Amino acid sequence: MHASLKSFKPWLPTGKTARRLTALLCLCSATSSIIVYLTSATLPSALMLLDLAALGSVWWLHRDSRSAIKLQPKELAARLIQVQESERQHLSRELHDDIGQLLTAATLQIRWLQRRVPEDLQGHCLGLCNVLEETLAKVRDVSAAFNPRQIASLGIEVSLRAHLIKTLENTSLHWTFECHQRLTDLHEDMAFALFRVTQESVTNVLRHAKATNLVVQLRRQADGMKLTVHDDGAGFMPARNPSQAGQRGMAGMLERVEQLGGSISVISEPGAGTQIDVLLPWPRRARERASLSKTP
Repeated sequence: MHASLKSFKPWLPTGKTARRLTALLCLCSATSSIIVYLTSATLPSALMLLDLAALGSVWWLHRDSRSAIKLQPKELAARLIQVQESERQHLSRELHDDIGQLLTAATLQIRWLQRRVPEDLQGHCLGLCNVLEETLAKVRDVSAAFNPRQIASLGIEVSLRAHLIKTLENTSLHWTFECHQRLTDLHEDMAFALFRVTQESVTNVLRHAKATNLVVQLRRQADGMKLTVHDDGAGFMPARNPSQAGQRGMAGMLERVEQLGGSISVISEPGAGTQIDVLLPWPRRARERASLSKTP
């Protein structure tokens, strides 16, 4: 019987081994050629075979390097965002399914125990039950923030309004959300990008801006979806390269917007508040449908 392909795999050189072997062949070939040249001897057939082997190994490495996968910066950013969304969805499921169920079971156990303990322990059981219910609510909020499933069914405007209400209800911030259009037909990638950018912007306002007023505007334009987030907080000096400056939130927003071919503008300075303008262009198919609908 003929040997299977698997039996030859251990003998195939890896990339690192192949490079070392090629370097050794080239070194031996060059050394031998120099010796033959200095001694004015005839070119032996073994040396010719060595030169051909070195040339073949260089050609093989060149062909292998051309067929290797090379990620461009935009492709790498897109892949990174996909990995982040996948991890967020995984964490959302873990929080909702595992930790949420454990907290629910613990709450039921406390309620069962509350009906059987003496009167002087009733207050302790009630307090513990309230803490568990509050923790369960927080876990559900974090799970929803990691994986906003309602975007696909309710639309971006309803999802953003619900997120702002949940995030800002216990703060002293006066906020306004302006969106006068139904946006249920948005592409999923565009809707998620708008949600994540708004989510990160509001988080930055709560953490750093110390603002009194916040305005979030979302509107449909001829050239795409326009998102504006404006606050009257402390402001900051935007960096040309947010990633190098350590502004990870801004870097993440920039990557999401650039992945969809959009643009982002940050207008801010210390003491003058911050305004973030994001424009995401319509996908090519949406532009084609719009142009066809305008033709008579």
